[in-house]
Amino acid sequence: MATLALDPDIPAVSLYVLALRQALKAGRTVARFELGELSVEIRAAADSVWALIRREGKGGLALRAAFLAGEFHIAKRKSPKKTLHLSIESALGEHVVVFRTGGDALDHLRMTVRFTPAAPMLVPFMPRDLYPLDAKDDPTGAHGHVEAAQRGLNGGLLYFQFDEPAFGNILYFQNLTAMNDYYRATKTTPDGAVGGEWPELGYLLPTPPQSGTPPTDSLAAGVEVTLSDAILVFRPDAPPHERESARQFLQMLGVAYRLIELPKPEYRDWIDRAERTLRDLDQAPEATIRHYGHRYIHPYTAAEYPDIMVQMSVVAAIHDWGKWRGEPHPLEAEFKAGLGKFYDNRLKTLRRYLPNVGDDKDADAVDSWYLYHPLLNLGKLALDGDEQARTLFLKSIGYGIRAAQHFDYKWPVQYKVTDFSVITKSADDGRGQTDVAGVYAWVMLQAFDLTGEKSYLDEARAAIDAAVGLRFNINYQANLTAWGAAACMRLWRITDEDVYLEQSYVYLGSFFHNCEIWESKLELAVNYRNFLGVTCLQDAPYMAIYECFDSYAAFERYLDNSGPDLEPAARMLIAEYCKYALDRAIYYYPDMLPPEAIAEEQRENNGHVDRKLSFPLEDLYPDGQPAGQVGQEIYGAGAAFVFATRAFHHVEKAPFLLYCDHFVRSSERIGGGTLSIMLDGGETCTAGVSLVRLKRRKLPKIGLMTAGGEVLRPQRTSADRIDYQVPANGRLVLTWN
Repeated sequence: MATLALDPDIPAVSLYVLALRQALKAGRTVARFELGELSVEIRAAADSVWALIRREGKGGLALRAAFLAGEFHIAKRKSPKKTLHLSIESALGEHVVVFRTGGDALDHLRMTVRFTPAAPMLVPFMPRDLYPLDAKDDPTGAHGHVEAAQRGLNGGLLYFQFDEPAFGNILYFQNLTAMNDYYRATKTTPDGAVGGEWPELGYLLPTPPQSGTPPTDSLAAGVEVTLSDAILVFRPDAPPHERESARQFLQMLGVAYRLIELPKPEYRDWIDRAERTLRDLDQAPEATIRHYGHRYIHPYTAAEYPDIMVQMSVVAAIHDWGKWRGEPHPLEAEFKAGLGKFYDNRLKTLRRYLPNVGDDKDADAVDSWYLYHPLLNLGKLALDGDEQARTLFLKSIGYGIRAAQHFDYKWPVQYKVTDFSVITKSADDGRGQTDVAGVYAWVMLQAFDLTGEKSYLDEARAAIDAAVGLRFNINYQANLTAWGAAACMRLWRITDEDVYLEQSYVYLGSFFHNCEIWESKLELAVNYRNFLGVTCLQDAPYMAIYECFDSYAAFERYLDNSGPDLEPAARMLIAEYCKYALDRAIYYYPDMLPPEAIAEEQRENNGHVDRKLSFPLEDLYPDGQPAGQVGQEIYGAGAAFVFATRAFHHVEKAPFLLYCDHFVRSSERIGGGTLSIMLDGGETCTAGVSLVRLKRRKLPKIGLMTAGGEVLRPQRTSADRIDYQVPANGRLVLTWN
């Protein structure tokens, strides 16, 4: 028997690759249609129905629409323009496959597969659904590489390019939300379900683990479930470098995002949450502890030693609250009073812990990012005119520079603060803290803004330059990646060098690669929301509140420094992330969850969960594990202040606050009862706007219209609040009397 010689780039193939290769020589054509410069052929083979997507003379893709057993019959159903509707009947039951096409600048194909079993059905295995083809329809002849694939339970995406033939650049996106019923019925999760090894790519439908006694969780007879909701976005040319690859990724992800059905975010009263948080910070004995005559914040409920990152995170957030209220809150000064005890006069740096930290801690150990994040918050206070913060910031900055230069801007996970000796070089995936360069660059830019000294600007450049080449592996911890994007954008604004604007897309691409772009209904996840939540670390199984609100704050600064040159898809994705952060973050607070959704035990030394305290849990899980396994995060208490001060806006002499789930880029009072508001979210997206009655005041008669004169009707009206859904991009005119 003749054997098939494979290219060295493809060391081995599965039986499904060989079966496809054979099927493409036979089979029958069911339908054909055009997609821009692409042609699509629907072909029935022995055990599958395929969509063959070709670019003439430049190869293509085989997309499996259905995997079948035995004989089957295909019928076309009447369908709207740009839609093909197929019914496939077999011994298994009925598959309904719908293809939809579209595209303005970028062509896309959406394939939705729904299945109704003929009998209670176990699903032991399904092969992947996507195979690159060469110009001769051979899956073993196409060459290319995968840039990004699904990580854990993040968005079900695959981003890859052909090297030969020149088919182009492709984003494959699975709308995992649509498969919730399937996952629940089979007790499976889509963990790493989208990916594969070239040339066998795409979606691997999760199935129960097989063993001598396999699970018996079945699909119910006669009940329709969605097996796939795949969106493919095409570009004809492969990008020349990582910056353009990242920009194209964001652009193509934006196309897919606009096609999926989005959950509706709700109004959240972050002002009330902030006031409750202040009360508990001040009065709850579990929140703070005294050392050296000063008051310090526990990282977790009645647990862990005070550290500088925790202290500065909460201080900076309370500072924002004071600015928003028009007067400082007393806790800001009280918590700032003890900052000097973290400073080491010998090393000229801030230590992580106080000098009296217990022997169970290595007082000299520091995570790389822990050195810089307190400086970021000190720099923020210093730029707001706080002289104490300025002095401490500038006293500490030199050590931070020495550390950066020692590690050549490529930091390990953990090292000794005394001599830079490495304790932990890398995480399990072999990478150090790859995005510390970004937060370091932001701190250097703060120092440049404070002093005007060019050396700090040079340091920021060096750090960003050192991260070139990391591509989609730049993300280590989500909020650091967001600050890296902000630093790139700020560098672009200062230097006018486009390479920094472009490099910001690399940080953004890695950030959104780690987003959960789906809404889970698995197990206990029905009690909270996860849509567009980002996993806190590159390999973490959960979303964390600290990374959530700190990324939100970083993206505010990113957009502040952007302009019309910003890729529209990047602007849209950032705005949508921030919109949904305001919505889903409320579920980190334990009083928002039923008791059974919270873990009974927390990580060792991380205290306990008290549902009465307005401090958030650290961890929420897309697969529906109990929340709060890590602990109740007092160091995340700043979330409420950050969200409240960005989402709620004072309107002078008006009897209401203006709430908006997008950043208000500008506002102008026009006359006594007229306000012009500018939003810059996604062009086809919506924003939530509410008028919230002030205490002891009454809501007046309200009018809201677009700049074009379209009158917007409220979605909800009560004595306390009026809610609107408005275009997320453009000018609005608000009137009241």
